[in-house]
Amino acid sequence: MAIWDKTESSPTAATTAPNPAPQASAQPVQPPAPKAGAGKEESLIASGITVEGKINGKGSVRVAGKFKGDIHVDGDLHIDAAASVDGQVQAGEVTINGSLQGNIQNAKHVELKQGSTVTGDIKAGSLSVTAGARMRGNVDFGFNESK
Repeated sequence: MAIWDKTESSPTAATTAPNPAPQASAQPVQPPAPKAGAGKEESLIASGITVEGKINGKGSVRVAGKFKGDIHVDGDLHIDAAASVDGQVQAGEVTINGSLQGNIQNAKHVELKQGSTVTGDIKAGSLSVTAGARMRGNVDFGFNESK
């Protein structure tokens, strides 16, 4: 099979060319495959933003700013380090790096990271607390009340 140089019409000239130019691939570039758990829709309240209201839905929520109101989602809730939430929370998995003033109800898992602050009660299937996290309230975890 001969390599053809588009500037020359002779097949022998193309095969003797020292370094033919690379040809572009006709196939589209595929993005990397998503990681496990990726693909979930996540709404973001960006840092510097303050929102007051109520959130209900099936997706996940990440709060990087300030939110005042109740959050009830089927997905996960992440509260970033400089963020704060003032309200009742019901979500699948709750990860807190910032501040929460309110109760967490019926979560599958709650994780309190270093520097987080929770003022309220937690009711979850499981709980992880990193050294440096602070909490004031009652905790109920590890019990499955449906039995």
